[in-house]
Amino acid sequence: MTGFALTRAAAERAYADAGIAADDVDLAEVHDCFSIAEVLHAEDLGFCAKGEGGPFTEAGASAIDGTVAINPSGGLGARGHPIGATGCAQVGEAVLQLRGDAGERQVPGARVALTHTLGAFVHGAAASCAVHVLVA
Repeated sequence: MTGFALTRAAAERAYADAGIAADDVDLAEVHDCFSIAEVLHAEDLGFCAKGEGGPFTEAGASAIDGTVAINPSGGLGARGHPIGATGCAQVGEAVLQLRGDAGERQVPGARVALTHTLGAFVHGAAASCAVHVLVA
């Protein structure tokens, strides 16, 4: 498994509906249920090319002061991955960021946020995915 087709499809639709492109996103709260997930989602959400998620992350492009801050909240593990509540926590973080109220984890100049969650795995593939774009 090197990616999630549902994430790619949901992201394309969310970007089109919002009238933006991946490079317009300032921060993203992604479903990082496993260590490799952030890397795969960075690729599937279009923040970097396929196969470049590792170098993208390693170079600091996903840090708070990077190209697109990925999981400035610390991600799912930082909040205990409360199944069912994960998406709500992501939206809450995005709103704090867009208001400039995220304190030490504030992404400078955040104007466009993305939230991404997936689940209900069937036969090794995600059966559901949601991508939302929030704009200040």
